[in-house]
Amino acid sequence: MTASSPSLWLRLQRLSLVTQIIIGLIAGIALALFAPEVAKSTAFIGKVFVSALKAVAPILVFVLVMASIANHKHGQETHIRPILFLYLLGTFAAAVVAVVASTLFPSSLVLATHDVAVTAPGGISEVLQSLLLSVVDNPVSALMNANFIGILAWAIGMGVAIRHAGDTTREVLGDLSNGVTLIVRLVIRFAPLGIFGLVASTLATSGFGALIGYVHLLAVLLGCMLFVALVMNPVIVFWKLRRNPYPLVITCLRESGITAFFTRSSAANIPVNLELSKRLGLHEDTYSVSIPLGATINMAGAAITITVLTLAAVHTLGITVDIPTAILLSVVAAICACGASGVAGGSLLLIPLACSLFGIPSEIAMQVVAVGFIIGVLQDSAETALNSSTDVLFTAAACLGEDEKAQRLA
Repeated sequence: MTASSPSLWLRLQRLSLVTQIIIGLIAGIALALFAPEVAKSTAFIGKVFVSALKAVAPILVFVLVMASIANHKHGQETHIRPILFLYLLGTFAAAVVAVVASTLFPSSLVLATHDVAVTAPGGISEVLQSLLLSVVDNPVSALMNANFIGILAWAIGMGVAIRHAGDTTREVLGDLSNGVTLIVRLVIRFAPLGIFGLVASTLATSGFGALIGYVHLLAVLLGCMLFVALVMNPVIVFWKLRRNPYPLVITCLRESGITAFFTRSSAANIPVNLELSKRLGLHEDTYSVSIPLGATINMAGAAITITVLTLAAVHTLGITVDIPTAILLSVVAAICACGASGVAGGSLLLIPLACSLFGIPSEIAMQVVAVGFIIGVLQDSAETALNSSTDVLFTAAACLGEDEKAQRLA
């Protein structure tokens, strides 16, 4: 090697982050195939990466949202309302897609007794009460427990209050926001190494043997998610932008969906989405609020999971579903999905709510939850990738759409 030739490490550093992640992915698969025992030991690397993301996400959201509102200038445009509309529309549309797919390709489950130590909500009212209690949570507790609804509430309140403070206070808050953002960028730079550890350890430990008995159910679930990601979401974006939506869709899936697939946590992927929103040139005042909000209420993948698994139980038990009930299930699934936790497997705990529509007892509903945990290796990963990438997609669509609208009116 000549003195002018860059080292392998320097060449890797020059590659884009997505390319580095793909290299980490391939290396993780190879290690799991050829040295499974060694691959199992890489679980610690993946855990460190996910823990780092989860650690920075709450403080990042709190500081960034507070700083954005505190430094917001009067007359400066934000586009939160159209983004909220797209979030709700996308989640409901995903539930409808799941109803149609489950009707056309019904799945059957082998329901048996499973000892799954989980606690599911007792009804929709309990979900709504839980959301309200999250809003008024203690700020310290909200930060410690990554309660993003509570964090958003306190950040908005503090931001509004600090808007009336002196310029120096607001400048300090802006500097603090920049400092936290730098830390987040450092964590994200380790994504290829973290994903290498996650992929290698997951394949070496779980493999895909447990999924063979649920191929049909997985096909329906993943098929719905692919349809929403590649057909339904582009239709919504096209309706908003009136131009080819696929460049934006593919960018969001590639740069947000890949990391979300392996971290399996919408909350952990918030820093990734904030960084992507910045690179897309979106309004910081908008995406600093819409991205963490989307990690809580924009849950198309969760709506699909809740609907498909519930209708699989309904089909297994021979219960007849009419069109009004199917529509009601879509609404319930959308509401339940908005209450899903931002952690791995959060949507599964809300399946008993949807099952209660059909009079299915909790004992059987919890068996369906157990099936969800069995197929969770792929289901939860795909669900999180859809949820998280859609956060950026709809934020970008709303921002770009409103900007273009303003330009036409001008």
